[in-house]
Amino acid sequence: MSLILIAIGGNAILHPEKGNPQEQQEKIDGTCKEIARIIRGGVDVVLTHGNGPQIGNILAMQEECGLVHPQPLDICGAQTQGMLGYLLQRSLLNMFREIGIKKQVTTIITQVIVDGSCESFQNPTKPIGLYYQEERAKTMMNAGVKMIHDRKGYRRIVPSPMPFNIVEEDIIKKLISEGVLVITAGGGGIPVIERNGVLEGIEAVVDKDLTGSLLANKIGAEIFLILTDVENAALNYRKTNQVDLREITVHEAELYIKEGHFGKGSMEPKMLAAVRFIRSGGKSAIISSLDKAIDALAGKAGTRIIA
Repeated sequence: MSLILIAIGGNAILHPEKGNPQEQQEKIDGTCKEIARIIRGGVDVVLTHGNGPQIGNILAMQEECGLVHPQPLDICGAQTQGMLGYLLQRSLLNMFREIGIKKQVTTIITQVIVDGSCESFQNPTKPIGLYYQEERAKTMMNAGVKMIHDRKGYRRIVPSPMPFNIVEEDIIKKLISEGVLVITAGGGGIPVIERNGVLEGIEAVVDKDLTGSLLANKIGAEIFLILTDVENAALNYRKTNQVDLREITVHEAELYIKEGHFGKGSMEPKMLAAVRFIRSGGKSAIISSLDKAIDALAGKAGTRIIA
């Protein structure tokens, strides 16, 4: 039976500014219905997810409350893994019962080892959380928060080091071998460094697609399916000469990345992750939207990257 790693984008299951718990659950239910149909088609699935809007909400609540001590990013990441893991786990079990699939589901709170000397720690570039108006942003920056400004406002930036190992790899593989659907490495995993044999949490976030690529290779997945909020990757995105990409080679993908066709904080990490997966032995990577998952696997939608 073939194995597919499915990575769900955090923005695809919660609008970063207007989303609410009901909308989030509705989107998760829709996604889990698609996943259940994929499994019924005769494949095994491992699931990972983003957490951008969710961790942004946690940070905003900490900032606005003022009654409790703010938690570091690794702790916030762990909170989102538990929260989203629970919502996905419950929804999947309900979908399985509805269509007669007998399968267990579990969430693994997952730590990802990163390089503590990575340049990202000296020059953070990863935007996370909510947008702030100038007056509030200046107050935050005076308090030591690093921020970046774009056309929507000011946003916090943090280090985003490259993942190179998954602490819970062995137990993930064991559960997969026993037929369990594992939800793991949520939000890119909790970033930790290893110092003298001791794991330490670190103030950073890891790109969930890059961790997904690493995980997909480690578990021997044949297909790495990245589900986001657009149906295809595209050249000249949102321009009059936009070209949707259907099937491209790794070489073509690398060329398009070099030419700057993909957004730094949106499509480019997904394309880089797809390239890394194929270069490390994966069969194919697919980028598409939540509602097109089955069509994308059948080659009827999405962007497929092959060797």
